[in-house]
Order: sequence, then C-alpha cells, then structure tokens
Amino acid sequence: MSGPNDMMRRLTLAAAGLIGGAGVMAAAAASHGGEARNFGAIAAIGLAHGPALLALALAGRGRVLAIAAALLAVGTIIFVGDLFLRQWLGQGMLPGAAPLGGIGMIGGWLAIVVAALLPGSRSNFS
Repeated sequence: MSGPNDMMRRLTLAAAGLIGGAGVMAAAAASHGGEARNFGAIAAIGLAHGPALLALALAGRGRVLAIAAALLAVGTIIFVGDLFLRQWLGQGMLPGAAPLGGIGMIGGWLAIVVAALLPGSRSNFS
C-alpha cells in the first residue's frame, strides 16, 4: 500500500530526473550554442540540485526532509524555467520568478540543516 510518504519520494525522484536531465541538456546547449549565457547557469543549477534531490528521494526520511525536497524541487523548477524562458523567448516566466525560485532553493538547503540539527534527527536519515 502506498501512502503520502511513498508519493512524495516518487515525486522527488521524478523531479531529480527531470532537473538532472535538464542540467545535462543545458550543458550541451551551452557548449554548442552561440549566445548561451543562461544555459551555463541552468546547467550548473540542474547538475547541482538534481543529485541532491536524488539523495533526498533515496535516503531522506521525515517531514523536514520532505519539506526540503519540495522547496528544492519547486524552487529549482521555477528558477530554471525562468532562465530557460529568458534564453528562448527573451522574457521571463513572471516578474520576480528567478528570485522566488532562488529563495525556494535556499530554503530547501536550510531545511536540510534544520533536519540535521533537530533532536532525533537519526529518523530523518535512516
């Protein structure tokens, strides 16, 4: 029987794959394209946050790490999506999307710190 924790792990794993794959595609575009300023940033963000989400999907347990995964995934998708639209359309997703995504990513990383420091944090990782 699958519950909410299983669904969250599956969504985190899916986000890890999408974000990591986007990072690889952006790296390829950056190396082959002419004006590819945003592709370099997309590649760096995707290739950093994809593996972090993979680790959270496979090893993370507990509410705080689930929140960290959600913040990292949503923040990364918003940030990378905004940069991608700026690269291809010359216009972002919406005003303030990149800073909003960045705040989400920072919040996700800080939630990982909180999970590590909480009493009983062993249950977050095993």
